[in-house]
Amino acid sequence: MTRWSGLALSLFLSVTMATQICGDVAAQESKAAQGETATAVPLRAPDERYKVDILLVVAHPDDEGAATAYLARAMDEGKRVAVVYGTRGSSGANEVGAEQAAALGAIREIEARRALAQLGIAEVWFLDGKDTASQNVLQSLSNWNHGETLQQLVRLMRLTRPEVVLTFLPGTFIGEDHGDHQASGVLATEAFDMSGDPVAFPEQLAGATKRLEPLLDNLRPWQSKKLYYFVDADKEEVFRGLGPAYSVKELSKSNKHAYWRIALDGFLAHETQSRFMAESLKGMSDAALEKLMTTEGYWSDSLRFVRGKSLVGGSATGDVFENVSSEPIAFSRPEVAPQPQAPELSVELGGPWSFYADFRRAHGLIQLPHPEPPETALQVGTTLMIPLWVRNETSSAQEITLSAEVPSGWTVQSGEGKFSIGAKQTAAARVEVGLPASIDGAKKNGLQEITVHAKSGGRSIGDVKLRVELRKRALPQ
Repeated sequence: MTRWSGLALSLFLSVTMATQICGDVAAQESKAAQGETATAVPLRAPDERYKVDILLVVAHPDDEGAATAYLARAMDEGKRVAVVYGTRGSSGANEVGAEQAAALGAIREIEARRALAQLGIAEVWFLDGKDTASQNVLQSLSNWNHGETLQQLVRLMRLTRPEVVLTFLPGTFIGEDHGDHQASGVLATEAFDMSGDPVAFPEQLAGATKRLEPLLDNLRPWQSKKLYYFVDADKEEVFRGLGPAYSVKELSKSNKHAYWRIALDGFLAHETQSRFMAESLKGMSDAALEKLMTTEGYWSDSLRFVRGKSLVGGSATGDVFENVSSEPIAFSRPEVAPQPQAPELSVELGGPWSFYADFRRAHGLIQLPHPEPPETALQVGTTLMIPLWVRNETSSAQEITLSAEVPSGWTVQSGEGKFSIGAKQTAAARVEVGLPASIDGAKKNGLQEITVHAKSGGRSIGDVKLRVELRKRALPQ
């Protein structure tokens, strides 16, 4: 028998056996329908191979490094982990070759799978979001096709049925402040609140209508129990005490390496992003390497989380799996906080800042920290755009005057002047400010404050403040 004829025979036998099994099941169903005595046919249950304890949702390959030290610890304790990436990182750097764009994204997907395989994680999925280099979460959500991507993530949550979801904190804090990081946190929060809802994406929950069903998923609603965030802000003090903390210096039970070292080795597997770093670390002693990794900017000595939600109680700083059992819990719709009462004529900061204020209220997250006044970090020599919402709840059109108070050396380019707004209307406006070409003369802590004044009929209707840190390099606003 030739190799090919043997393969053909093997395929024939497999198809024949599958056909026989289907025929036996159909015969049993037929007997049951006719009232004849038959052996009970087991109904299909969810695929247990993909049930996990932790689902990590991040934006780009290598972002898992923000939680790898904890994931390694959790896996030492027998927890099962899956990872979802929002994008393939196609707008990132390439420190190895010439590939860019979609080709780079294909490489980074392989790097991510290899990095997670080192840790023992095989359940890895990629959504179809596009890598978006900005600080504006709204731009990322648009470029990710928000609704379609949310549908994909809800499907994956119902497939993997995680007890705990880990993701980036959705908010604007000076730091890396990547819009894609924020988008992954927004989507993970939305999916946490929707995956247990029986009327959210109902086609995913419908049973099959055909033997080989092409459209309906036959999944079940799933309510995860806890949601935790990690942050990429420069100043971590505001987040202390809002969730559990885990030492990265302890040794893993499975491979006897410190958890920070496991996280570092995982990051170095992303060679397109870490080649230069790997070369700079060559020849360093273990002690020097540990100091660099745990005290000088890469990782702190502890990995800290912010507890977003717990539907099973427990303390904010308690263990991630405190009160978590394997028993499913009922769907819990988030309690929406009321909209604060505003004057009939008012102005407020728009863009990501107003979005997050609404987001926290809509998802029961009003306890999450947020900077006041709002803040951002921008590159010198660029333009700051201050988005505004002007609201007129009166019964007649109103005239307002906008003016901006900026630091010395900064220039108001547009947006000042008189504007009219109709009755019962909310309108968008913006003030654009040119930033100086250098950070010379900036305040010692790097923060400068801008105030936009709004007046109507000679009286103030509100001030909008924004603190800005000038940097030599920063993501676009």
